[in-house]
Amino acid sequence: MVKSDQRRRQLAREKFERQQQRRVEARQKAKRRNTVIASVLAVVVLAGGAAYFSIGLSDGDSAKDDAASEANPSPSPSETESAEPEPKMAIDKNAKYTLGLRTSQGDIAIAMDAKKTPHTVNSFKALADKGYFDNTKCHRLTTEGIFVLQCGDPKGDGTGGPGYTIEDENLTALGKAGADGSVTYPAGTVAMANTGQPHTGGSQFFLVYKDTKLPPSYTPFGTMDAAGLKTVEAVGKAGVDGGAGDGAPKKAVTVEKGTVDTA
Repeated sequence: MVKSDQRRRQLAREKFERQQQRRVEARQKAKRRNTVIASVLAVVVLAGGAAYFSIGLSDGDSAKDDAASEANPSPSPSETESAEPEPKMAIDKNAKYTLGLRTSQGDIAIAMDAKKTPHTVNSFKALADKGYFDNTKCHRLTTEGIFVLQCGDPKGDGTGGPGYTIEDENLTALGKAGADGSVTYPAGTVAMANTGQPHTGGSQFFLVYKDTKLPPSYTPFGTMDAAGLKTVEAVGKAGVDGGAGDGAPKKAVTVEKGTVDTA
């Protein structure tokens, strides 16, 4: 049984690594394409004199790649690349903050560590204050290899983000990686999702409802209260819609209201 569990975790990590590599390649392809388009438009502008063009750059290729890789049992954020600066630091790093999620399945209170993860907490505070998380779906549940519920995407499909990225923080909090390159994210941990590259967190985060081994590259910034953990455990127990090990939760979870307040 132990060897079987280890093998499943190994396969999950390998799939995750392949998924991240596909995203990197897709982004590189998109950047090359956009460079060519920009060059062509520059020539047109020079020739026409009075013409004006604006290009809305979007990571369409990586979004398609993310949709195709939804079956991989790993947190798979696919947030848009940073297009604006993160919110100005406005929190008290010495204060205690709580991320409150009123969901369709029950309330979840998350104690956040502002001293160790100030950029993450400040971003959540700024987003929550403007209602960013209100009426959003927790779009992804994983029940094999790793055990997480992923939320924070306003699009509800794994491709949304706030338009900026924040730096990784507190990555050594869970200890040194083992021989397999992973550390244990204990049940109750709340961590930032990212694109698989450093400093690419946005608004998506995942709630760990059972001890999970992952590479130490996801900012652990909070801990669920006991009632919140039970809520997420119940969602995990209900399984994934369609019976797969990774996908939309069968017991749908909508964040009706997200707030950040001082404890």
